[in-house]
Amino acid sequence: MQHFVLEVRFFRQTQGNEPVRDWLATLDGSDKKAIGADIKTVQIGWPLGMPLVRKIRKDLWEIRVHLHRRIARILFTVIAREMILLHGFIKKSQALPRSDLSLAAARLSDVHQATKLH
Repeated sequence: MQHFVLEVRFFRQTQGNEPVRDWLATLDGSDKKAIGADIKTVQIGWPLGMPLVRKIRKDLWEIRVHLHRRIARILFTVIAREMILLHGFIKKSQALPRSDLSLAAARLSDVHQATKLH
């Protein structure tokens, strides 16, 4: 399987804000560093699988980040050679929360709509 480097982009809402970037800004430095390192691993080694990356469903994956005493998830999609970070959160339960999945799916739909327009 051929690996290639992805461009990383934050999902941007129509108002111009970038929710994943905003969420990352609320975290402490060591958490940001760990999340950034795992995003970079995916960026330069795509496609990857478990334990770092898990496919959720068509066009939607999660990066499974282990922080000190907690777990973060970054939900993303890949279009062409671009990795679009859709949603990030600290995981509080074993299962992927339905609300987080729904939010990422809605953002994915927005990305697909914007892609069709261009």
